[in-house]
Amino acid sequence: VHPNVSQGCQGGCATCSDYNGCLSCKPRLFFVLERIGMKQIGVCLSSCPSGYYGTRYPDINKCAKCKADCDTCFTRNFCTKCKSGFYLYSGKCLEKCPDGLEANNHTMECTSIVHCETSEWSPWSPCMKKGKTCGFKRGNEVRVREIVQHPSARGNPCPATTESRKCIVQRKRCQKEGKGKRNREEKRKKNNKDESKETRQESKGRAARRQNREQRENNNKTQPKKRKAPNKEQDLAPVDTAH
Repeated sequence: VHPNVSQGCQGGCATCSDYNGCLSCKPRLFFVLERIGMKQIGVCLSSCPSGYYGTRYPDINKCAKCKADCDTCFTRNFCTKCKSGFYLYSGKCLEKCPDGLEANNHTMECTSIVHCETSEWSPWSPCMKKGKTCGFKRGNEVRVREIVQHPSARGNPCPATTESRKCIVQRKRCQKEGKGKRNREEKRKKNNKDESKETRQESKGRAARRQNREQRENNNKTQPKKRKAPNKEQDLAPVDTAH
C-alpha cells in the first residue's frame, strides 16, 4: 500500500490513497477490488457487482468472487444464476441435470419432467357419412378430447385427441332441399287456408245467430197482444131478481 493515505476521500471511501484508491469504506458500504490493466483499485459500493457476493464483518464489508461456473451468487456455495453451458439446481451449477429432471434451455435450470394430460372423451357424435346423417346405412361416428397440459421436452407425448368408429343406421332417404322447402311452403299455405276457412265459418255462424235474434225481436214487436180470458165463474153467478 502506498504510504500516502488520505482521510478526505471521495466516492464512499473512509480512507484512500492515490495509488490504490479506497483502502476502507464508510459504514454499510462494500469494499471490492476492481482490476484496471495490471493494477487493482479499491472501490466502495452499496451492493456487490455481478459475479460477487457480499460478506459483512465488524471492521469491514467485502465483496468476494463467486465460483467460476456461477454468474451470480448469494454465498460462495449457493449460486443464483449459472454461466452459459451450466444448469442451476439447488444453488449449484451442473453440466447435466440429475435423474428425474430435465434441462430447461430457456431458464437454464433443472426442472421437473411434465407429462401430457388430456380431458375425458366427449360423447360419440351422430352417425354420419360425407357430412350427412341420411342416405346411407354404414357411416362413422367420432369423439374428441382436449389437451389440458402440454408435456415438457422429456415428458410423455400426448395421445390422439380424436377417435372414429364404424356405425350402422336404418337407411332413410334424404329430403331434397328444394322439395323440402316447397313442401314446407305448401304446408304453411294450407294451414293459413284452413285458418281462414275456420274464421269465415265462425263469422257466418255469428251473423246467422245475430240475424235469428233480430228476427225474433221483430216478431215479438209485430204480434198483437192476447186478450185476457174472462172469468167463467163470475159470468155464471146468479142474478138477484128480488127487486
